[in-house]
Formats: sequence, structure tokens, C-alpha cells
Amino acid sequence: MSWVRCFVFAIFLAPATLSAQEVDRILIDKSARTLALISGGKTLKTYRSIKLGDAPRGHKQFEGDEKTPEGEYRIDGRNGGSRYHLSLRISYPNAADREHARRAGRSPGGDIFIHGQPNGSALERLPFDWTDGCIALSNAEIEELWKQVKVGTRVTIQP
Repeated sequence: MSWVRCFVFAIFLAPATLSAQEVDRILIDKSARTLALISGGKTLKTYRSIKLGDAPRGHKQFEGDEKTPEGEYRIDGRNGGSRYHLSLRISYPNAADREHARRAGRSPGGDIFIHGQPNGSALERLPFDWTDGCIALSNAEIEELWKQVKVGTRVTIQP
């Protein structure tokens, strides 16, 4: 194959790379087990088979309930040295979450992240829900998000 045909072939097969400025929203659909990167209302990429908290149904209400939150949040931090392969912190609890827990006399919990697999795991992806309420991706997937998502990006988590 000539170098010209190889070059053209590579252009059409090479995955599109995204800059952090292009991703303005992350949409997580818990029931579909997907995480989509959105820009201007258009889906740029969808990750499938995400893993959730040990009790995936319903909205996280209290510390220790092992549910993944539902609602509107933001990425409010990045941790390259977490117990899991890279992590993007979600701004749970929001004001409504804190108020609900306060009325019940309980803690809403916190430290909800989008992250990779446990450090040192030999598996590409644990095959079951295993987090305490976080959203888990494969290590390769979180590395892509790490490069594309900036602090302040909106996160919508649907039931």
C-alpha cells in the first residue's frame, strides 16, 4: 500500500480527539449504564457498561447507602493520586441533597467520583457494581475523560 493510501486510511480510522473546551456536559444514565460526553447538545462520545454503587437504584440520600446520586452536579476536582486509577470529583451533595439529609438528621455523605479501577487491579473492568456510590470506568476510559473534562463541567445523572 502506498504511503498516500496509508495516510488517508489512517485519517478516516483515527479516533477523533477532543479538547477540554469542547466537552460542556457529562450525561450519566444509570439504567442504560452509559456516560456520554456532550458539547452544545451534541453527543461526542458514549461509554458503555459503567459500574455504579452497590445499591444502584434510587438517588443517594445518606452516607453509607451505597447509591449513586441523581441530579445536577459539576466536576469540582481532579485527583491523579487516588486509590482508583484517576478520579474526577462530582459536586455531590448539592444544596437539595444537604437539606434532605439535614431534615432526616443524617449526613448526606460525599466523595463521589468518576474514576477507573482500583489501583493494582489486574482486571480491565470489575464485572459488577462495586463502588460506594461512584461511577467506575475502565482505566483506558478514565484516561480519555481525564484529558477531555475540566473542572466546572456540568454533570447530569439520570435514574
